[in-house]
Amino acid sequence: MTIRPKILNASAATLIEHTLALQTGTLSADGALVVNTGTYTGRSPQDKYIVRDTLTDQTVWWGEVNQAMLPAHYALLRDRIYVHLALRQEYTLQASVNADPTYAYNVALHSESPWHTLFAANLFRSDWRADQPSITILHAPSFDAEPLRDGTRSNVAIVLDVASLTILICGTAYAGEIKKAVFTLLNYLMPMRDVMPMHAGVNVGSAGDGAVFFGLSGTGKTTLSTDPQRPMVGDDEHGWSTTGVFNFEGGCYAKTVQLSAAGEPEIYAATKHFGTVLENVVIDADTRIPDFNDTRLSENGRAAYSLDILANIAPQSRAGHPKNILMLTADAFGVLPPMSRLTVPQAMYHFLSGYTAKVAGTERGVKEPSATFSTCFGAPFMVLHPGRYAALLAERLEAHGATVWLVNTGWSGGPYGVGSRMPLEYTRAMVRAAITGALQDVDYTVDPVFGLAMPQSCPGVPASTLDPRTAWADAASWHGAACRLAALFHTNYVRYAEEAPAGAALGAPLAR
Repeated sequence: MTIRPKILNASAATLIEHTLALQTGTLSADGALVVNTGTYTGRSPQDKYIVRDTLTDQTVWWGEVNQAMLPAHYALLRDRIYVHLALRQEYTLQASVNADPTYAYNVALHSESPWHTLFAANLFRSDWRADQPSITILHAPSFDAEPLRDGTRSNVAIVLDVASLTILICGTAYAGEIKKAVFTLLNYLMPMRDVMPMHAGVNVGSAGDGAVFFGLSGTGKTTLSTDPQRPMVGDDEHGWSTTGVFNFEGGCYAKTVQLSAAGEPEIYAATKHFGTVLENVVIDADTRIPDFNDTRLSENGRAAYSLDILANIAPQSRAGHPKNILMLTADAFGVLPPMSRLTVPQAMYHFLSGYTAKVAGTERGVKEPSATFSTCFGAPFMVLHPGRYAALLAERLEAHGATVWLVNTGWSGGPYGVGSRMPLEYTRAMVRAAITGALQDVDYTVDPVFGLAMPQSCPGVPASTLDPRTAWADAASWHGAACRLAALFHTNYVRYAEEAPAGAALGAPLAR
């Protein structure tokens, strides 16, 4: 058996050269690396496992989201992946996560793929320190798990071993598995250290007025947190400690479907940068110019780039306690208001519910938007019971007095297929009004189904769009659809309430 030498901390140029030599990627007209992940163009949540041992047995929220793997199965799979990597050219990256050094972890990625290594170099942080605990990732996309032998559902396996801080990824080339596996592990580790992990973007104003944007993929988290007037702390994963917020990552993983220079100039500019990875994005064979409207490969095309290439970034990727919390949802039924102000109990309720619509392509098999509840706006990554995270949020809100808003970036005037998507310029105007205080003194109306306080006016937004009842052709039809959605909220709430551990925060039911 011939063991090939590792390539340690290769430069972006070297990783790109190796990718081109392997014919696993090509260059765009502007020098971005364009790659195709093949069969898997989104996450495989049913193939994620956590090793169930004495550490995790009584702490992990076991179920459909967090599936257990026996320690013996994990050890055998890990050892075979080690051998697989040893027989191939291995690219090793030393990186880190968590911008606050008090909570930092090293990340050691061992991959057979140079472009995945570049992806990780873009997404993680570069400040490796020998005195930090280290997370190890064994990444082998060409290695297939064997269900009968490994206790897996398919050839794909994403396995987290909390005790050793080790992650196994095999059978899939979708790079998002690397990023989200680390986030999932941090969702276990951070609450144990009194830090609330957040699937959220964060930006900050000149006066230190931070804003947190919770939301699932496709709800506008990256788009809305990327604001030329407000430095970005990060677009996706953060921690909220007793001293403020900090970014887990060092890069962005932005959706590119229908991306344009006019609508999202910062993200669009990042796609033209040397070293950016364009994943499942179609490019013209002759001009090499990306076509972000072409979804033949996937609705889930992505751009992975380092925060360093953006001009407007918060120093040290940290900020103080936020003053505004925005919970983003893409309501496929078109019944929620585009903007509403929440009480703390309502905030807990909607945080626990995490209602949105799955966007086509985000997960395998999802071909069109469908209504779903994803607790804490990130159910696939929540390792503990959701009430644990909600309790941390309630504690922070009560201590620091942030205002919470529910923002519907989805449909208005009717459900998907009948109504229309809320224009981005209106959503931007409402968000800007909320975080600048322009909505504090306007009049509010409370809707009769959800009990949400809706502003009656907002700069730059037609008043007719602010109340969903007036946006529908028939108010009675809105009321019926709203009641049906409220019933789904209630069923979801009851399930979490029945399973809640001591100390969980569940919020207040809807005013039905």
